[in-house]
Amino acid sequence: MRREALGELVRTGGSDHRWFEDRGPPCTLLVFVDDATSKLMQLRFVPSGSTFSDVEALELYLANHGRPVVFYSDKHTVFRVARQAARTGHGMTQFGRALNGLNVGTLCANSSRARGRVERANRTLQDRPVKELRLAGICGIAAANDFLPGFTDRHNARFAKVPRRPDDLHRALNAEPARLHDVLCPRDQRYVGAQLSLSYERKRIILEENDVTCGLAGRYVDTHVFPDGRLEVRWKGVRLLYRVFDKDQRVTHAAITGNKHLSAVLEFIEAEQDKAPPKTRPAGKQRTPYMPTGRRNDGWTSAAARIAKSKAAQAAGQGSDP
Repeated sequence: MRREALGELVRTGGSDHRWFEDRGPPCTLLVFVDDATSKLMQLRFVPSGSTFSDVEALELYLANHGRPVVFYSDKHTVFRVARQAARTGHGMTQFGRALNGLNVGTLCANSSRARGRVERANRTLQDRPVKELRLAGICGIAAANDFLPGFTDRHNARFAKVPRRPDDLHRALNAEPARLHDVLCPRDQRYVGAQLSLSYERKRIILEENDVTCGLAGRYVDTHVFPDGRLEVRWKGVRLLYRVFDKDQRVTHAAITGNKHLSAVLEFIEAEQDKAPPKTRPAGKQRTPYMPTGRRNDGWTSAAARIAKSKAAQAAGQGSDP
């Protein structure tokens, strides 16, 4: 059953597809559909579904429409914590934390059938836009995102429904751009060791020693990561200077990779392989090192070896006979 007013419930989803056919690599289309009207509220092409890409699309949605009452999504880990009983973390994903900070609710569907409206929209979108992108000769994400606003207007003019209530339940954003960036960027807390160092994404961050950081050993600081890759470390809102001791950006061998991130990870691996060959790593130490038994080993300890030694001696003796 449809909701009654625009902005009461907005269904979200991502559709992985070869949108550019053979003219470009596959990518993901992020879709925001209003439940009451079936309007396409926001479309965005991204390399793959991830926290950064979803937050980027969310920021565009908020700038264009304001804050809806609830976003209704699938159970992908961008939106939902997979282990509810985990002892670490804050009980919500980065995307959920950002929406909570904006006073926007989130719900997760139990199956794709429960998200029928956005699933049907995805099937429609995998047909019409592909043909229009082909006719326009578009083969890249940037040009495709420029194409989407016009397509959205044409689609909504033809297929959008009239809601039961004329109210628009979207609320004003009421946030400065800088504050919005802080709310939406992935944030976490990291423990500061005795040497004013902390770990983040396989890197060792060493804080610059000054009047602010000298008392931070044994405390937790806030980390903010922005879409351009910039990392900020803050203590009570004050940005701290730091240096990176070991910056290792390589993909770990045999790393576990979710299907929605696979395209982006493959592109990264291909780019890395085109660079200089990786450094050779020494063989690992034995887990069960050799322990001496105290018995003398002259090279002939086993029964089979003693028999072989005896036969060898006999053969040598026979060979020495005149």
